[in-house]
Amino acid sequence: MSAIGLGTWQFGSREWGYGPEYDRNEATTIVRRALELGVNLIDTAEVYGLGRSERIVGEAIRGRREEVFLATKIWPLGLPFVVGWRARASARRLGVDRIDLYQQHWPSPLFPPRATMRRMRRLVEEGLVGHVGVSNHTLRAWQACEEALGLPLLSNQVLFSLAHRDPERDLVPWAQQKGRIVIAYSPLGQGALSGKYQDSAPKNFRRVRRNFTAEGRARLAPLIAALREIGRRDNATAAQVALAWLIRKPNVVAIPGASSVHQLEENVAAADIELSDGDASRLDSLSA
Repeated sequence: MSAIGLGTWQFGSREWGYGPEYDRNEATTIVRRALELGVNLIDTAEVYGLGRSERIVGEAIRGRREEVFLATKIWPLGLPFVVGWRARASARRLGVDRIDLYQQHWPSPLFPPRATMRRMRRLVEEGLVGHVGVSNHTLRAWQACEEALGLPLLSNQVLFSLAHRDPERDLVPWAQQKGRIVIAYSPLGQGALSGKYQDSAPKNFRRVRRNFTAEGRARLAPLIAALREIGRRDNATAAQVALAWLIRKPNVVAIPGASSVHQLEENVAAADIELSDGDASRLDSLSA
């Protein structure tokens, strides 16, 4: 997996306010430019835009399948016996015959891990799925799923950034110990770490989130100032420094979204920023 991947939560979803023109043109252009820049991890899910995100990604990677480590997710509602059917439905929307990483999006509220994971293993044995992962799982839940799978469970995709550091306590150390991967979604705190919203909250659904309230923006102000100051040395943005802090950690990759090709290019360039131990420690202290 590339250290910086591409998250496609916003593809086909109306809550971001991008509209159909974004879906028809910009989203496809973003994916193809990501591949040109060496990004190979493209992450989507059946629930993103109710299948529209998978279709957009599938169209964008047509003819370039070998360049992509393709990840999608199953929503954990419904009886476990439909896992195979839903995986094949995702593959059809994506236009592929193999899903590199198939993830359980959340822990199931109704069924124990063995009910789903034995069916996930069957998909691996059939060749439809390359690796199994989970998302939004605690360490104990991750371990329980791996035990039920009977194979290494490659990854856990979780909320992780300088604004939300909980995965550092146990998920990251365990991943490093076992050779697993932590995939960080919302690695910029849904844009809060960019500093673009310090003066006023965004106009979409994010405005009610904790980091975008007046109190939240005040709390993040010293961290944003440090990100900007560190970035000035390398002509980098606050967002790029925040991404560099994250992927500096072994066994951690990030999947920021992108509203434009320019934002994608900035995100990918963050992989070239080398933070010093002093820089990382300073950011740690301001985000603790």
